[in-house]
Amino acid sequence: MTTTNKYNRQPTKQDYADPTKFKFNIVKLPKVEYFCTQVNLPGISLADNYSQPTPFRNIPLPGEKLEYEPLAMTFLVDENLENYQEIHGWLRGLGFPGGYDDFKTLLDGGSDRFPTSKPTTKFNAPNQGAIFSDATLNILTSKNNPVTEVRFSDCFPISLSSLQYNQQATDTDYLTATVTFEYKLYDFANSNASRTTITTS
Repeated sequence: MTTTNKYNRQPTKQDYADPTKFKFNIVKLPKVEYFCTQVNLPGISLADNYSQPTPFRNIPLPGEKLEYEPLAMTFLVDENLENYQEIHGWLRGLGFPGGYDDFKTLLDGGSDRFPTSKPTTKFNAPNQGAIFSDATLNILTSKNNPVTEVRFSDCFPISLSSLQYNQQATDTDYLTATVTFEYKLYDFANSNASRTTITTS
């Protein structure tokens, strides 16, 4: 029989998580992060799960690959559309609809904004660090002190929502847009810690 020590199982923090206590930082989009109003902490799931056949019931076994949900951020759009254009330019460089020069412009324009996880290059290939950007979701306490960081590696946008203008609007609802990112993975860290931590049970 398994025994547990109830004194070691008490929570260390009894305050609840407040959805308004956060700050989001993404290296490549300084004007977007300033107007950020909403961001999600993506869920994860274990894919390719197995089952071991038996004469009675197939026994489920864990898979080997983790799948991350996309990272979505909603922001208020400024009247000059500067923050909207930041993401539009990034997406245009990735998709280069106007030709290969769009992609080259992305590489050249982002040469000073490399993520912390810089890829290595060989045979004089261009460094593609400008394609990606690292991001950090700062979780704040009830007193607005940063306590936990969620660090995303190698983010890049995959979609940007449209803007709907309407002359018949009866009230001023300022325009918002949502950008969706893919990324390599994310880790947790204490605020301003030099290393990330992985919590296991």
